[in-house]
Amino acid sequence: MDKFQEIRPYQDAEVATVLASLLRDSDMLDSIAHFYAPKLSRILPFLTRRLAKYTLTKQLRGVDSIRAIQHVIAKYMDKMIEETTTSLTHSGLENLNPDRSYVFICNHRDIAMDPAFVNYMLYHAGFETLQIAIGDNLLKKPFVSDLMRLNKSFIVKRSVKGRELLASLRLLSEYIHHCIETKNNVWIAQREGRAKDGIDRTDPALLKMLAIAHRKEPMRESLARLNIVPVTLSYQYDACDTLKAQELYIRATEGEFQKDEGSDIRSIVTGMMGQKGAVHVAFGQELALDTDDPEMIAASIDAQILANYRLQDINYLSLQRLLENDMLTEAENLHARRVLGNWQANTADLTAFEERLDTVAAELRGYWLRSYANSVLLKGETE
Repeated sequence: MDKFQEIRPYQDAEVATVLASLLRDSDMLDSIAHFYAPKLSRILPFLTRRLAKYTLTKQLRGVDSIRAIQHVIAKYMDKMIEETTTSLTHSGLENLNPDRSYVFICNHRDIAMDPAFVNYMLYHAGFETLQIAIGDNLLKKPFVSDLMRLNKSFIVKRSVKGRELLASLRLLSEYIHHCIETKNNVWIAQREGRAKDGIDRTDPALLKMLAIAHRKEPMRESLARLNIVPVTLSYQYDACDTLKAQELYIRATEGEFQKDEGSDIRSIVTGMMGQKGAVHVAFGQELALDTDDPEMIAASIDAQILANYRLQDINYLSLQRLLENDMLTEAENLHARRVLGNWQANTADLTAFEERLDTVAAELRGYWLRSYANSVLLKGETE
């Protein structure tokens, strides 16, 4: 019996059946039709559904394996990168051994694009592609779950409680260890949920989960089995910056933010289709574990993620605007003055910054600016 069947990605033998089911799924076909032709899909839903099915059937003809699916996805990624980024660069791949599998712990800024960019770099460098950890909160529609599992995603159960939660965490940990033992790379975010405020911090609870599969061993020994490598994603522009600022504003003014049914899908689509500017993927060094303290291990991951974060003019410009508007603490003020003392933005970046900021509602601007400026402030803490 396959103990991981409920959470693991689909396998080659399951591809044909799952694809056939998806091509009959009116929910999925309607979603695709609405994405590509929103007006027409409202007027003639039957027609756009049939067109979506015809197009997908044509594109997926002959696709009968996970590798073949990833070839199809790679073509879409090429087009998306061309249309939504000005550059895509990487560093640190030379530190990786192609014959070794890794758990990549990554800062989390975008739901879909963080693992997609890491995967893209590994794919084009000849490494084994990732198995991707994804929360079940994003899989409310069955077709979304099927699509993600076809793309080598495995499920993190966040909706369970009590004893069921402990059992699910143990199963998840065992599955991740199984991936490494079977030479499969794994991507997992450093924390639950995206860093909407631009503060990249690893949750020690993540490390406890990763270690629980071998809980009788010291934590450092259990984690050493996973060959952990921190990865840093640096986006010039966060395509979801305004959506994140809106959520932070509502939390601050109303106490909580209630997601509607389309919130996560809206963030995924905005993250994919929105402009990102220059994007850099930095692979760090494999962790040298010399402690069993999850707080200290988390701090060592954070140190690499922050050191490898590439600051852009928008980060400095945001900090400068917060300084000018007296929106920093005394310590932040001192750091900002030191950092900005000899810095000057070029005209093009300043113009782009002003144009982007002008689209943000006045009540959201403090949160928006913070989301970019915090990266500068955090790097200052480690200097």
